[in-house]
Amino acid sequence: MITQQFKTNIKCGACVATVTPHLNDAEGIGEWKVDLQSPDRILTVQTDKSPAEVARLVKEAGYEAHPIV
Repeated sequence: MITQQFKTNIKCGACVATVTPHLNDAEGIGEWKVDLQSPDRILTVQTDKSPAEVARLVKEAGYEAHPIV
């Protein structure tokens, strides 16, 4: 697994709770967290998935995720 980071519009604990089942239930996603203190709300994910696949999972939960290169 590799570590990927994404800029998101996840703003609060309730938003994290909404995203949680989408990321926790997906195969190929390991540990993940959202830094709510960061102005960019950085999502850090341990994953085997491509950045596009991770962004799609977050979008399914109703949020945006843009890979940080």
